[in-house]
Amino acid sequence: MGVGHSSLSSCSVDSLCITAFIAQPKTTSFSNSNRQKPLFPTKKQSPFAVLKIGTLNCARVAGEMEIKKGIAAAGKPIVDRHVIDDGLIQKIVYDALVWSSLHGLLVGDRNDQRSGKLPGVGMVHAPIALLPTSFPESYWKQACELAPIFNELIDRVSLDGKFLQDSLARTKKVDAFTSRLLDIHSKILEMNKKEEIRLGLHRSDYMLDEKTKLLLQIEFNTISSSFAGLGCLVTDLHRTLLNYYGEDLGLDSKRIPGNTATGQFAEALAKAWTEYNNPRAVAMIVVQTEERNMYDQHWLCTVLKERYNVRTIRKTLAEIDSEGQLLPDGTFLVGGQAVAVVYFRAGYAPTDYPSESEWRARLLMEQSSAIKCPSISYHLAGTKKIQQELAKPNVLERFLESKEDTAKLRKCFAGLWSLVDSDITKKAIEKPELFVMKPQREGGGNNIYGDDVKETLLRLQKEGSEEDAAYILMQRIFPAVSPTFLIRDGICHKDHAISELGVYSAYLRNKESVIMNDQCGYLMRTKVSSSNEGGVAAGFAVLDSIYLT
Repeated sequence: MGVGHSSLSSCSVDSLCITAFIAQPKTTSFSNSNRQKPLFPTKKQSPFAVLKIGTLNCARVAGEMEIKKGIAAAGKPIVDRHVIDDGLIQKIVYDALVWSSLHGLLVGDRNDQRSGKLPGVGMVHAPIALLPTSFPESYWKQACELAPIFNELIDRVSLDGKFLQDSLARTKKVDAFTSRLLDIHSKILEMNKKEEIRLGLHRSDYMLDEKTKLLLQIEFNTISSSFAGLGCLVTDLHRTLLNYYGEDLGLDSKRIPGNTATGQFAEALAKAWTEYNNPRAVAMIVVQTEERNMYDQHWLCTVLKERYNVRTIRKTLAEIDSEGQLLPDGTFLVGGQAVAVVYFRAGYAPTDYPSESEWRARLLMEQSSAIKCPSISYHLAGTKKIQQELAKPNVLERFLESKEDTAKLRKCFAGLWSLVDSDITKKAIEKPELFVMKPQREGGGNNIYGDDVKETLLRLQKEGSEEDAAYILMQRIFPAVSPTFLIRDGICHKDHAISELGVYSAYLRNKESVIMNDQCGYLMRTKVSSSNEGGVAAGFAVLDSIYLT
């Protein structure tokens, strides 16, 4: 997440949400369905004094009702963080750290070499904002409303192989990673293989531009849309803290929207598994060799197992190459187990393919009948170049019939240009602070900002090569800056920060039948305003939630 870039995902809540229950002095019965919200302690009883972790319960949350009630009930603006008593802050920080440790809001500790390979070893709380960030309700609703439209757009773009190949043709010449992805896509097209069951777990990232007051899209993520699991927990944490300290802060926990990202992502995966129609098959999570964000992934796997009885396995690309087998009928076996759904939490960066072994695994999966999330065509549809192509005049109309829908999408498009546009390139050299250069990469730390934009553009012009095709130019977005308390490694500090809203969505289709097309919760990420990049896993930002104003 940078200024105008994300590297860092409800309006309609009717699915699962991970919640840990707090023990009460008296026996309390819990319903496993239609529960309005997690059970919070009273003002007199600290939620951290007598606390047990209950069993995992996946409850249906009527979040929209809570939001409306909260907005009606709370008249005060979000607290002025300049004047909060230091003693109160220390108490909230301590309680937040305890809550995070007991409820699984955790990542692997970079200081422990085993933390990315072995669960339960070297854990540390996830980097978090102490309090939720204010966000206008009207823009929140806009972001939620866009989710199913973007889902439909990406699905239709994925079916147009010629559009994908033609749009990325120049990029292929200078970007080896994109070239390999396109080669796999070409082989699938040559096979005339149809992905009849298509599953997308997406996240669309936005910033609210302070000058124009427009909600502008930064990017649309089609592969490894992370932090659904931990994002739900941050929402629960902030609700818990406000339920206890709300009077002191002048804040109401009901103004934090319910977050069902984990539950609805699990529901989409389970429905895809059902469509595959092999009860003995497993869902396979494709992971990196070292994954310090494994607990975010394990939350999703736990819901799949506990709620839907779907078994999961975790494999690296190298392991898939070693253990994978493609049967004549298209069935994909890994370690002798049939795979119904392949869910990628790796494979989005060149570093995930250190040898030909990993590329063989990717091709093998694409050739199989297993449902890929994403398929190679969905992966390519989420590249920066395709984002830029879709922003051109009349291109959206190629894929969407509704004028109303195309108008809604265009309203959130920031300025996007190819480097072959000499006029915009000249402007970027003259005022580089107003632009971001983006390569076809995911995962954070890849973009070019400030004077580096000018220097890179001048170098490309001098060399006269086609390397410019590896990048796009994007309007730099300038969101409002506000004081925020950030907690990392147990240390809290106040800084001026900006935030980025990610809205999750799920799309599942079997031939002509759309089984699921829903907005699925959200992810707020906050970072100090002086930093360009903002990936949480990359160490730039913290996890946050939103407080509707």
